[in-house]
Amino acid sequence: MTKETANKKAVLLPGTLEMLILRSLERNGEPMHGYGIALYIKQISREVLRVEEGSLYPALQRLAIKGLVKAEWNESETGRKARYYKLTAAGRKAISQEVAGFEKVLEAMLRVVQPA
Repeated sequence: MTKETANKKAVLLPGTLEMLILRSLERNGEPMHGYGIALYIKQISREVLRVEEGSLYPALQRLAIKGLVKAEWNESETGRKARYYKLTAAGRKAISQEVAGFEKVLEAMLRVVQPA
């Protein structure tokens, strides 16, 4: 991998970030703060996906408004106050729909980019 390739950011399709957040909360099984969610996505994607604060927190707010996550203030590992997010029952149901929609788009894109 060249230095130029390593420095390029992966671009997420619209709506993909919300799916990644929901799946991260589901896999972790425990409430997570925003930084923890971003770190989890970065680690699990082998540092290909990096979620910036400017994208993460608005996405978390949209998910909370939709009733898919619930946010509560709590103390972090460092002793500071942090907002922790956890899945709601509606969020758990939405994950399979979000993933199915993503997989449909991914399959279509692969058909276009793969050799015939």
